[in-house]
Amino acid sequence: MSSEDNTAEVAIKLKQKITLANGVAIIVGNIIGSGIFLTPKGVQLECGSPALSLIIWAICGVFSLVGALCYAELGTTIVKSGASYAYILEAFGPLIGFMRLWISVLIIEPTVQAAIAITFSIYLIQPFFPTCDPPFMAVRLLAAACVCIIMFANCWSVRYATRIQDIFAYAKVIALIVIIIAGMVSLARFGTDVGSFSKPWEGTTNNVGNIAIAMYSGLYSYAGWDTLNFMVEELKDPYKNLPLAIYISLPICTIIYLLANMAYYAVLTPAEIIASDAVAVGFAGKTLGVVSWMIPIAVAMSTFGALNSSLMASSRLYFVGARERHLPDYFAMVSPDRFTPAPSLLLSGCLTLVYLCVKDVFQLINYYSFMYWLTVGLSIIGQIYLRYSRPDLPRPLKVNIFFPIIFAAACIFLVIVPFFTETIESLIGTAILLTGIPIYFLFVYLTPSQRPRCLDVVMNAVTSFLQKLFPVVMSESELEEEF
Repeated sequence: MSSEDNTAEVAIKLKQKITLANGVAIIVGNIIGSGIFLTPKGVQLECGSPALSLIIWAICGVFSLVGALCYAELGTTIVKSGASYAYILEAFGPLIGFMRLWISVLIIEPTVQAAIAITFSIYLIQPFFPTCDPPFMAVRLLAAACVCIIMFANCWSVRYATRIQDIFAYAKVIALIVIIIAGMVSLARFGTDVGSFSKPWEGTTNNVGNIAIAMYSGLYSYAGWDTLNFMVEELKDPYKNLPLAIYISLPICTIIYLLANMAYYAVLTPAEIIASDAVAVGFAGKTLGVVSWMIPIAVAMSTFGALNSSLMASSRLYFVGARERHLPDYFAMVSPDRFTPAPSLLLSGCLTLVYLCVKDVFQLINYYSFMYWLTVGLSIIGQIYLRYSRPDLPRPLKVNIFFPIIFAAACIFLVIVPFFTETIESLIGTAILLTGIPIYFLFVYLTPSQRPRCLDVVMNAVTSFLQKLFPVVMSESELEEEF
């Protein structure tokens, strides 16, 4: 049989099954995770006053929209899944691209997903332990079950995964609307005599460092605006639907966040917000009475949806990385029956399960912000570079160059700040990032004839074993390169 016939028989690729509505749900579902229920405390603590806090929330929303618009241009110019990895690879070459992938495998994706799963577990199990913290093992086992359920659903069907995303995106928006309505009712009944609006500017900080840290807390709640870029190859009509999904979802999230924070401030004082580890729960206790139990359930549902979209995105990142030969070939394979990137989904889920074993996984999140904004900043710098180095690239959407320049400068600022506020964590994160250099030269840069033969023997044997254990085939783009 000729190689062409063989290719025709087994050529499999991911299908374009994600609609515009699914895309909006994916972005909204990942942005609205646990952040809006938890981080208002951090923003208020650093800002000192409700008025400045609301301004910071608005600025973070506009900042995220600008970044998302830049990514809309990148996503319609470089129509490859993988988001910032694909863009950095295109602009700066394989070494920098591999470093982006490496830090995602080690830190960014699994730690964030583990933290989301733990938050889901804590809120779901807390009602059973009203007077004490829930047992460590119970929280971790429930979190692991959550990860496994989402991983299985995503391996089974992209359609199931997007339906989960749709349902939980709607549920969390409804929960926030309930909070907003309760806050507005309280404001109508009691005016500004209750809550934080009686003295909106009292305690405002004049420290630039505090404002920068408040921005970090706010931006953490908006993180996820780049989620759909990780899956652009599976999006129907990406040139049209990627920008549209961004235009719809970012304003929705910004408006909801501003109104939700106004609702918090209409009921709670700044001191009460700072004293609470879960602002939404304290708010519910004052406004919703016997149905206040709805809020912990809403937070759990919100985090479940956020974990689903995060796992979808990270698996596509690993899939594209393997397709570029930056991860073992096995992770570029696709289920021939389900058309899902099952191996990369298993990798993403298993890494998350490993990080669930870490006692204080939230400590690892300290490395996340620095790394995340470094990768986003490099993508935007790459966008500016490609504008001048490859002006002939088709750009269906082209934003004003002013936006990428301003956004890149802001990203550089967000990368530098942690070296002054969290010096040790930032240096450790940098050291972890640099470990990718020897790994790149050993496994990627060197040809099979140059590196130790035992490495290829082991990798081929493991790939063959896993392919037999979980039947998958090489994706179509891989086959086109080989034949």
